[in-house]
Amino acid sequence: MDFKIITSRQDDEDDEEHLTHHGSLQGGKSSIVAEALERRNKHWIVKTKVPSDLIVQVGDYSFHLHKLAIVSKSGYLNRLIFAKRSEGENGGSLKIVLDDLPGGTKSFESVVKFCYGWKIHVTATNVAPLNCAANFLEMSDDLQEGNLISKTDAFMNFAILSSWKDTFQVLKSCESVSPWAKELLIVKRCSDAIAWKASIDPKAFTFGQDHSNENLKAGESADNWWFHDVSTLRIDHFIEVIESIKRQGMKSELVGSCIAHWTAKWFSRITFGFDNLTVSKHLTQKLQRITIESIIKILPMEKDSVSCNFLLHLLKLGLIMHIDSQVLSKLERRIASMLEQCSVQDLLVKNYGDDQDTIHDVGIVIRVVKTYVFFGLRNSGTRLSIVGRLVDGYLTLIARDINLQVNDFKSLVDALPTNARSCDDNLYRAIDMYLKAHPNLTEEERTSVCRAMVYHRLSQDARQHATKNDRLPMKIVTEFMLLEQVKMARAMSVIESHNQRTMTKTTIKVNRGLDRESETPQKEIKMIRKEVENMKMQLNHLQMCKIKLQKQVQRSCIK
Repeated sequence: MDFKIITSRQDDEDDEEHLTHHGSLQGGKSSIVAEALERRNKHWIVKTKVPSDLIVQVGDYSFHLHKLAIVSKSGYLNRLIFAKRSEGENGGSLKIVLDDLPGGTKSFESVVKFCYGWKIHVTATNVAPLNCAANFLEMSDDLQEGNLISKTDAFMNFAILSSWKDTFQVLKSCESVSPWAKELLIVKRCSDAIAWKASIDPKAFTFGQDHSNENLKAGESADNWWFHDVSTLRIDHFIEVIESIKRQGMKSELVGSCIAHWTAKWFSRITFGFDNLTVSKHLTQKLQRITIESIIKILPMEKDSVSCNFLLHLLKLGLIMHIDSQVLSKLERRIASMLEQCSVQDLLVKNYGDDQDTIHDVGIVIRVVKTYVFFGLRNSGTRLSIVGRLVDGYLTLIARDINLQVNDFKSLVDALPTNARSCDDNLYRAIDMYLKAHPNLTEEERTSVCRAMVYHRLSQDARQHATKNDRLPMKIVTEFMLLEQVKMARAMSVIESHNQRTMTKTTIKVNRGLDRESETPQKEIKMIRKEVENMKMQLNHLQMCKIKLQKQVQRSCIK
């Protein structure tokens, strides 16, 4: 694809330049005929037969120029020269200092060449700084038709609209002239172009010299083909692109995935947990904090747009970077609202510290569960039980970690209210695994861990296993055995009461039978009496076991 720029010259015929991704711009004929622009150390000198009468200082470099060549193209320099005209009346050159020129020396070198009527090389990588410099110097068509502003604008629009690759090159070149590029809407134009192209079939436009729309890489024709290129952008430009993509109506799931992809690329594996990344040197701690806050703020509001696991990683980064507390709290609440739809794998956030750290960050899950309980007090029992099963599954998974401290394990167990669990079998399994992986716990520590279990919420199999489990503290086993005996006693009492009623009914039947002069089988009566005697003996035995266990508990408490 070619792009034509027709430059106006006063003495020569029109000059057409055909540009593909780069080209030449040429200014109108200058009133000063110059042979060349030479550099001598830090001085740029225009070689002409007429001595220079203007020095423009840009950074550390000085440009020795001619007033007539400059004032015809730049309204800004025209005003400065007019204001300081008295300084050069004694035969010396007038000096002007430009400390804040967008693009610095490189851009001004091109500006000088343009003012003297020479061709300047323009590409997608330098057109934005050059356009900003032209706007700074007020090089508009009001001074001369086909001035630098209009020509760089035309080239830039072509580059942005025609080529995917050039759009990114223009946008990345805006980093060095960011305030001007934003004010002149260059960043917005690039962002809108990227958003538009990302939302349509990539075959509808060109990618650039090195990338053809006919040989896309495997998988790039999918909805996320644009993630890689967007993830190369700096945070402020990335935010602009995301906002444009949202306005374009992109699916929230794709927007969320793109944000996750960018975050994974820009943050190190040490803080984020991606094995193929090295420690990022691009971001200072302050910029990291601002970046995390910005990422959280631009997340799509739709509930399923980002995963719970990604949000937990963001929360971890936010805690490390000490981001704004309100932003942090808002993120915690969002994660808490997703717990009922999470799996155990969603809660896994790795630690990458020293050998004393746990494999997974348990503290961050404790924070989120507590937030869920605090803001979800009106949740139904069914919803609470879903989170209860989730937490018990997470406890079972992390219980084998030898670095998991008792306080952290217990804090997560206690983070949920008692009505969150209708059955404690999963909790018992997690506690048993924890005790097995931590054999050096004291009796007091083991007892504190087991206190969360409630006897009557264990199934019959779990209760039988617990009473024979050597890993459980003696105090807990004893209490469970006592409670089991009490339960059996109550059951026997119910049976005895039932048999009493049966005996009474039988006696009534016997009496009635006698009244009718009928005989009641003596064998049946003897069997009933025998059953009653056996039940009495069992009850006496249970009572003796109860007394014996109580004495054992008292002795263990004294010790």
